[in-house]
Amino acid sequence: MARTTDKTYDLGTHNLRLEQEGPIAWCVIDRPHARNALTPAMYYGIKRAVYLANSEPDLAALIITGTGDVFAPGGDLGGRTEDHESPVGGLGSDVLPFLAVRDSPAPVIAAVNGICQAGGLLIAMMADIAVASERSTFRVPELLRGIPDATYAAALPAHVGMAVARDLLLSARSFDAAEAQRIGLLSRVVAHDDLRSAAVEAATQVLRTAPSARVHVKRMLNERYGPIDYQTMFWALEHSPEPREGMSAFMEKRTPKWVPDQG
Repeated sequence: MARTTDKTYDLGTHNLRLEQEGPIAWCVIDRPHARNALTPAMYYGIKRAVYLANSEPDLAALIITGTGDVFAPGGDLGGRTEDHESPVGGLGSDVLPFLAVRDSPAPVIAAVNGICQAGGLLIAMMADIAVASERSTFRVPELLRGIPDATYAAALPAHVGMAVARDLLLSARSFDAAEAQRIGLLSRVVAHDDLRSAAVEAATQVLRTAPSARVHVKRMLNERYGPIDYQTMFWALEHSPEPREGMSAFMEKRTPKWVPDQG
């Protein structure tokens, strides 16, 4: 648990906490009853945490982490929201936090404490440094749900190369922290009990670099990503029957209808 100050920050949902420890803000994903599945308000709250890390004079860096054995499994496929959350409308590109994390002038560190999939893995990938517990597991499950994810299609090949990106996207298989580090998906894996201190160390290291020069280098690095085709992705989410079938199959714990009978 991060040591808090008297100052509190509202992220629009009590499923996220923003806790300050010196110049570092900790954004804690804490929705245990839904295994940290992210609602639209939670996605937007993470985006707001990035904004606060860049606008509040007492803050210089942001660390994003989860609770228990889950970092974040991505969006809530059941479409559940919570009464206490600030309304943000539908899950559009303006709500998603991935580009805000990627482009943040203030350092953003992902402290991956456990299960990390879908939108959760995108947050870790877009962070300046992702530090993962040795217990962490990863997956890119979007195609299992019928979702043509535009951010993964643009970003994943830049991290791991085309062959591995095809493997992870098209097979949707799970893999562990050692493989994630080996293929270049993330850079640091540590003992589970050392995750907190390792994340603080990563943030401290980045804060030693010159801010303006760092922003320019980040911009040049980010040019390695391909264009993000959100138009196709959100058209499919609205009009294609596949996302609805994929999400229904997930909630009903059955095989989607598009899977051939192996009879």
